[in-house]
Amino acid sequence: MAEPDPHVQELLDGLAAARGEFLAALGDIDPALRITPGLVGEWSARDLLAHVGYWAGHAGEALHRAEEGELEGFGRDELSVDERNEVVTRVARETEYATVAQREEGAFQAFGERLAAVDPELLADRDADGDTLEEIIAFDGADHYREHTLDIRAWFDGKDAPDEADAD
Repeated sequence: MAEPDPHVQELLDGLAAARGEFLAALGDIDPALRITPGLVGEWSARDLLAHVGYWAGHAGEALHRAEEGELEGFGRDELSVDERNEVVTRVARETEYATVAQREEGAFQAFGERLAAVDPELLADRDADGDTLEEIIAFDGADHYREHTLDIRAWFDGKDAPDEADAD
């Protein structure tokens, strides 16, 4: 496989770093508390891990749709973000933590592989909501892991999680 474009490599490096920080913060949670609600709202660590895994998979799907020339239809006639998050949480609560962790790892790996192979010219393509592929990659990937790393740190500090706007 050829080396990724330098800009794509920056995106990959940022994604890997953000996920590493997220997993380190998540790893600081006592294993006995990983399925206890209240980490982020009513979400447990397991729910949060399933959540970021789902959205990594979503970004991977956006990459796939862009490769197929179908990104402009991506996001149309789909569930709202809140509806998706509710489904992901419901499934996570019925799943062992280790399985959720394996699924997140698989989604992250697939996302990274697709991103490494992306034609950089596709990054400017837009989905049904007008977001560029690069914006989707950032929001569902590195930015999302960073946002929830801040949530975990706030939980440890006994503080409210920062607003998304503050995390930027």
